[in-house]
Amino acid sequence: MSALGPVLLVLIGGAVGTLVRAVLEDTFAAGPGEWPWTTFAINVSGSFLLGALVSALAVRGDDSGGRRRVRLAVGTGVLGGFTTYSTFIVEVDELLRDGALGLGTAYALGSVVAGVLAAGLGVLLGGARTTPVDPDEAGR
Repeated sequence: MSALGPVLLVLIGGAVGTLVRAVLEDTFAAGPGEWPWTTFAINVSGSFLLGALVSALAVRGDDSGGRRRVRLAVGTGVLGGFTTYSTFIVEVDELLRDGALGLGTAYALGSVVAGVLAAGLGVLLGGARTTPVDPDEAGR
């Protein structure tokens, strides 16, 4: 893979993830003073999927070849573009500035806790294997 290859994988994957997120955020926008369910669902599901992906790739071998390309394109690219902690912070700020202290605090803490738990669950499920890795295939 040329030096530009990994950058292109992340760029294309990121564009896909960002597009999906933007469509979801536009379609299911939260109203003022409401829990931002779309961003919450995006970030929690993205955390789960990233944990599962990285764990699934790790149990199959080292970070090289096709596994590295998948990690870059899907993990860093698609899921990195899909999740949106910048929007999350803006939404927390808006809730707090609008006087919804309880909701803003619950959203901030709930998002972080749910995201960490989802990532942990993803790691557990993604790393579960029913058959051992063939050492001859591990480096491919």
